[in-house]
Amino acid sequence: MSEKTKKNQSWGLEPSMLIITSNWGPTPSFKLMPVTKNCPYIEAIFNPTGKVLVLIGTEKKDVFHMVERLDENGDPRMRKGKATKEEPYQKQRISLESYSEYYISDYGEIKDFLKNIAVNHNEYDYDAILDMKTMSTPNLLGTTPAEPVELINVK
Repeated sequence: MSEKTKKNQSWGLEPSMLIITSNWGPTPSFKLMPVTKNCPYIEAIFNPTGKVLVLIGTEKKDVFHMVERLDENGDPRMRKGKATKEEPYQKQRISLESYSEYYISDYGEIKDFLKNIAVNHNEYDYDAILDMKTMSTPNLLGTTPAEPVELINVK
C-alpha cells in the first residue's frame, strides 16, 4: 500500500477529500470536497467567524423542523388570533430526512482532521485562514482580514 493511501493510525481515516478555496460571506475560507467514492463526508466548510469546521456526513437521519403550514394553493396560512410581525404564519412540526452534521471547534483537532482527511493538506495553506483574526463586533467591516474599518452612519 502506498504512503498516500495508507490509513492514518490516529483517526482511522483514508485521505479522501480535497481542500479548495471558498468564502464564508465576504470572508475568505476553504471547503473540502470528496475525491473518492468511499469518503464518509459529502462536504465540509470552515466558518472563519466562529472558527468551526462544519462537516456534512453521508449518513441520513430524521430531524424535526418547524415549517409554515400551507393552504390548498401552497401559500402560507396566516395565524388565527394574534399574529406577530416575526411569526405571522401558522407553523407545523414535520420530520425531514437530513444528512448528519458534525462540528469541530478545537484548533488542534481541526488541523489534525485536515492532515488525516485531505489529500492536499501539504500543498494547501489552510493555516492562513485558520489563523486569520476575526472581527470583534458586527459593526466592523474588514477591508483585509487584519484591517477592520468601522462603519459610519451618514445622515
